[in-house]
Amino acid sequence: MKRFFILIFLGAVLSCSLRSQVIIPSGGNFTPGSWFCFRTKVFLDKLPRQRELRLAADTKYWLWINGELVMSEGGLKRGPNPTDTYCDVIGEDRLPLTKGENTVAVLVWYFGKDGFSHRNSPTPGIWFELKCDNEVFPLKAESWRTLSHPAYYVPEGEEPNFRLPESNIGFDASRDIPFMKPDFNDSAWPIARSCALTDAGWNKLVDRPIPFWKDYGLKKYERIERCGDTIKAYLPYNAQITPYIRLRAEKGRVIRIETDNYRGGSAPNVFAEYKTVEGDQNFECLGWMNGHCVYYMIPEDVEVEEVQYRETGYDTRLAGSFLCDDPRLNTLWNKAQRTLYLTMRDTYMDCPDRERAQWWGDVVNELGEAFYALDEKAHLLTRKGIRELMDWQRADSTIYAPVPAGNYHDELPMQMLASVGYYGFWTYYMGTEDRQTIEYVFPKVKKYIHVWKTGADHLVIPRKGGWTWGDWGDHKDMELLFNQWYILALDGYTRMAELVGDKDEAIWAERTADTLRDVFHRTYWNGQYYASPACQGDPDDRAQALAVVSGTLPDTLYSVIRPIFQNVRHASPYMEKYVLEALCRMGYYQDALDRMKLRYDEMIKSQLTTLWEGWGIGSQGFGGGTYNHAWGGGPLTIMSQYIAGIAPVEPAFKTFVVSPHPAYLNRVQCVVPLKDRQEIRMTLDKGRNECLINLYIPEGYRAQFVPPVGYNRWLLNGKVCRTWPKYLKSGIWKITGVKTE
Repeated sequence: MKRFFILIFLGAVLSCSLRSQVIIPSGGNFTPGSWFCFRTKVFLDKLPRQRELRLAADTKYWLWINGELVMSEGGLKRGPNPTDTYCDVIGEDRLPLTKGENTVAVLVWYFGKDGFSHRNSPTPGIWFELKCDNEVFPLKAESWRTLSHPAYYVPEGEEPNFRLPESNIGFDASRDIPFMKPDFNDSAWPIARSCALTDAGWNKLVDRPIPFWKDYGLKKYERIERCGDTIKAYLPYNAQITPYIRLRAEKGRVIRIETDNYRGGSAPNVFAEYKTVEGDQNFECLGWMNGHCVYYMIPEDVEVEEVQYRETGYDTRLAGSFLCDDPRLNTLWNKAQRTLYLTMRDTYMDCPDRERAQWWGDVVNELGEAFYALDEKAHLLTRKGIRELMDWQRADSTIYAPVPAGNYHDELPMQMLASVGYYGFWTYYMGTEDRQTIEYVFPKVKKYIHVWKTGADHLVIPRKGGWTWGDWGDHKDMELLFNQWYILALDGYTRMAELVGDKDEAIWAERTADTLRDVFHRTYWNGQYYASPACQGDPDDRAQALAVVSGTLPDTLYSVIRPIFQNVRHASPYMEKYVLEALCRMGYYQDALDRMKLRYDEMIKSQLTTLWEGWGIGSQGFGGGTYNHAWGGGPLTIMSQYIAGIAPVEPAFKTFVVSPHPAYLNRVQCVVPLKDRQEIRMTLDKGRNECLINLYIPEGYRAQFVPPVGYNRWLLNGKVCRTWPKYLKSGIWKITGVKTE
């Protein structure tokens, strides 16, 4: 895994050449939501053995070579840091160049405005560098023709909320041009202009660090209903899709397309509008949207022949799984996996509708789930997010999220502590062994850690930041939460300092955390739970949970605090993950499953395929309540890591522990994906007096097996096992536990 990440990202940290110019449209009417066409010819006197294209755009692009679509929605939202721009690297397997003349056509969608996931530049255009046999093929700006695409427009009506940089998409088919075809005549088009990367506001170009999108092709809907002027087309699950329609109509009819999730999270996101041409025609909206159902609003004289959808998404497999004999838990795990995948694209997202923003409280939960749910490509998105978070660090050493962003600047202090700490950066390292990334961000993390101070009493001095946010909901004991998140940040920082060889920092961080744990317990423990003087009424279940997972609460008091988690339920789905983990850390696995089913009951029973922001939707949920929110998927990690009991001991799972705790479950199956399509597989069957476990350990890995309690005789591959070996090596292991009188 370590070698994998070094090879993949060696180029990603290098800036593209600055000697070329940005090719920009003629004129200067660069309004938000504009679409531009670019065309040129490339003549090759021979077919090169090696071909590579570097292409950057602000903001998204579609590339055709010789009339063949090569790239759909290329480009990434800006940026890797507050000033620079991402650049795609397209290999020869995607470049259908031929000897002789080649036509290159590019369609660019210029967002033209800031959002919570994008920092706008003032310049739409492309940067294009073709290498043939390692020689840069010269393409001057004068060789390009460019035109504002006449068919695209921004439709009238409600605009997407300010968090989204995307605009609604309008397309007038009567004004369409087949500019991507090789024989299209562009001689009347204006010649493109050019400017330096710095003058364009693009600055340095950084190689794309994640895969291109997976295109699952056009698909039929699960079912279709006609309700008056609206066609309701149902998807099999919540997905990122581009809707398609084939129809017959007179010229000038207007069709609107949106999803049932158009107002997801109580704020409008995106819709499409299509104006017909005379006769048979088809249209596919190039901007993605999401939901469970697509609404086509059709004038009554339009004859619809077919509606379909194209699912696209982050290129990773749903490689992990969890299955048990409780269907409710299976449903919850699968919905968490679906939610995780839906909230991945240019960045990890909190939700794919209202914001599409990389809030790091969400990312911490997402990156942990990814190790159990998705293949190794998913971790490239985590790495991208880690680098972005720290490369957007401000001069005063503070960090903030979401980034990349052009219209958000506030630090959420507790989320930032969670990010750089044990559950954030360190969990990423333990899953990947990507030491290079930790070494890169460590000096920046060091600056941020030392922004925080403790007082004369050795407790954390709370920092207001831009938004002093602890969680949605009530009964937040902020004083406790500040201290506990700082302990967890110091825990992760200690481990990172040891990894990079900064012994002094490791010693300081460990001593500071130990002192804080001791002072915290003596200051806030009231004999039944932790509470600050400002906290009245119910205790904060979130703060109690963090005190457990941070190692602050002595294990002798586990039984004392246990009733809090049975009777107090204030945490949002974001913080519920830590409550469930605390119960597992204390050994109360049955309590964890009971609470999990109780709290997620409505989400489990719902027909929706994704998990929610709050315990209700819309006005009933915390903060507006989207019905597909990344932070709600913590139960996935809990079931795989603690109930199935599979967790890394050494980075990249080279050594892992298998310590199943099935509680009331009689059957548990778990698959944990590893690199190169390898996987850990474990099946547990529990009978009245016998427990059968089948464990597959792939080549090059080893396991520490901790048997479930309650069995006094064990057989390992058919032989009585009186002393467990330190490690089980690669292969298939059959383990049998027997209860004897």
